[in-house]
Amino acid sequence: MFYKSTRNSNVKVTAAEAISKGISDDGGLFVPEYIPTFSKEDFNELKTLDYIGIAKKVLERYLDDFTEEELDYCLKGAYSGTFDDDEPAPLYKLENGKYILELWHGPTCAFKDLALQLLPYLLTTSAKKVNKGKAVILVATSGDTGKAALEGFCDVENTEIMVFYPNNGVSPMQKLQMDTQKGKNVFVCAINGNFDDAQSSVKTIFTDTKTKEILKQNGMEFSSANSINWGRLVPQIVYYVASYCNLLKDGADLSDGFDIVVPTGNFGNILAAYYAKEMGVPVRRLVCASNANNVLTDFIKTGKYDRNREFFTSVSPSMDILISSNLERMVYHLLGNDAQVSAAYQKSLSENGEYSVSSEVLEKLQALYFGGCCDDEKTLETIKAVYDKYNYLCDTHTAVAVAVAEEYLATEGNNRPVVIASTASPYKFAASVLKAIEPSKCSDDEFLMVKELSAITKTKVPKPIMNLSSATVRFNNVCEKKDIKSVVLKNLGL
Repeated sequence: MFYKSTRNSNVKVTAAEAISKGISDDGGLFVPEYIPTFSKEDFNELKTLDYIGIAKKVLERYLDDFTEEELDYCLKGAYSGTFDDDEPAPLYKLENGKYILELWHGPTCAFKDLALQLLPYLLTTSAKKVNKGKAVILVATSGDTGKAALEGFCDVENTEIMVFYPNNGVSPMQKLQMDTQKGKNVFVCAINGNFDDAQSSVKTIFTDTKTKEILKQNGMEFSSANSINWGRLVPQIVYYVASYCNLLKDGADLSDGFDIVVPTGNFGNILAAYYAKEMGVPVRRLVCASNANNVLTDFIKTGKYDRNREFFTSVSPSMDILISSNLERMVYHLLGNDAQVSAAYQKSLSENGEYSVSSEVLEKLQALYFGGCCDDEKTLETIKAVYDKYNYLCDTHTAVAVAVAEEYLATEGNNRPVVIASTASPYKFAASVLKAIEPSKCSDDEFLMVKELSAITKTKVPKPIMNLSSATVRFNNVCEKKDIKSVVLKNLGL
């Protein structure tokens, strides 16, 4: 299995090279030359396996330059004893035909753990295969990726990790999770700007020839823990395959397949569901749920991607994104893997802030995806409605997905089962969730609100959240977006 760049058809690298580099030298993203498939017999075997077993079957199709022993080492290291009850992605049944895929039972209480517990193993194994020096992991985060990456790479040998987040664009709990991170090889810095500013600056550094040469002279190389890195994305395919196996075991009526709803900003999570579909999981439609930053909704409806719009700071901050990096991979596939046209679209996006796909591509896009959006008011209403109806507590991002799922079902009128991706624990966004459930109990004390939410709903506060109350703040750095490169080099002593 080789990987190509979404912007240059002449690029051809192994999985280990794609993971160690993170991003192609031309600025494109690595994609597999083809998407492997599972047969009916394969799925009959998969449904008998545990999560690690399913993950191994998926990863060996994409990472075939890894030995069986290397995959076992990576998977057991990532998923043994790190998730609640050793179930990384349990499927919760709300009612017949409606399921919640809970992806927040890891060490940072967010779906990013499913990939970022594994990525350090994949990256260090890849680096050894391609004889790379110290890996310098640069991360731009809208909240959850930052902490999950810091946790995953903390004190990992031969790596340095630096995380940049928007100063006023993450929840207090997300900020505290990052700023209290332990580890000798970690660095955290807020930027005066939004997530798109951080992401654009970091991607620019990746392709800056002079900066890369400085690192090379000092035995270092940049890599990424964002979902632009294939090693971050491929583990996410696993939990959609696992969810299908769990539906089979639950006896769900899958005669007409099922639908998946994903709250998404950077498009990586829902793109992983697309790859699972192409592998043979019987997904009929992918439902893309956005908050007030509805650039993806508009794109799915019109075929025009336009980031030239007002940016909203919402109660679902991990989705406060206007430049969805992983959409580049999806559009590339919709173009029939045409790197030349794909590169032209990205050039237009960079220079003009927009691009439009052809009617043929739009037709393919709309056959695959339904797009919907939900503002803050509707998000909070949905949290309350889900709690009242099902006695189930969901966070602000999951609530966006539930609201858009209801819109989709009302529009499409089908009876297929629907799986809704739940991307974070409600306790990561306790203030907003408490405001939805019992606004009179809100206060300025984040941890008091955590306790109030637990008492009212009789739900358990995850240990990683409770432990933050006594954690020591290590980082209080703030920089301008134009200064990120100099901050990176200074922190590396270069």
